[in-house]
Amino acid sequence: MNIQSPSQYDALSRAFHWLTVIVVTIAFILGPEHFGQLARRGIDPASRSDIVWHESLGILVLLLTVLRLLWLAFRPAPPQIPMSSRMHLMGRLMHVALWTLLLALPVTAFMALGSEGHALTLLDGVRIDQFPMIANSAFAKWFDWGDVHKFLGDAVMWLAGLHAAAAIYHHLVLKDGVLSTMLPRKGIR
Repeated sequence: MNIQSPSQYDALSRAFHWLTVIVVTIAFILGPEHFGQLARRGIDPASRSDIVWHESLGILVLLLTVLRLLWLAFRPAPPQIPMSSRMHLMGRLMHVALWTLLLALPVTAFMALGSEGHALTLLDGVRIDQFPMIANSAFAKWFDWGDVHKFLGDAVMWLAGLHAAAAIYHHLVLKDGVLSTMLPRKGIR
C-alpha cells in the first residue's frame, strides 16, 4: 500500500511555527542594549517597557518551544518533499540548530539574570527578584551570560534568515513546494 505524504504540515505545527517567528522577532527587536549596565546603574527593569516585553516574550518563546517539542511526538506525519540527501541533511542541521537556540536563549537569559542578581520582570507586574540556585551555582561564573545571550540572539536571527532564504530558494528556483508546506492552505503555490 502506498500512503501519500501530506502536502502541508498540520495546522497546529504551522501555527506554532509562525507564532514563534513573530514572538522571537519582536523579542529580538525589543532586546534592551546593555541591560546589565542599566541594572548596575540602578535602573529598575520594571520601569522599562522594552525590558518587560522582552522578558515576557522570552518566557513565551520557552513555552512555545516546549509545546512544539511535545507536539512533535504526536503530530501527523510531516510532508516529504523529494530532494537530495545533502539538502535533507542541511535542513535537519538547520532545524536542530534553531531548536537548540530556541531552548538555549531562555536558559542563558535566566543564567544572566541569576548570575548578575537582576530581577525577571514580566507583564502584569510579575517579578522574580532573585535566582539563588543560579547565583550560587558554579555555572554562574563560567561566562558573562548576558554576552552569551546576546550572541545567541543574534545567531538565531541569522539562522532564521538563512532558513527563510532557503525556503524562498526552494520556492523560486527549485519550485519543489517546500515553502507551501508551512503556508496557509491558500498560500503561495
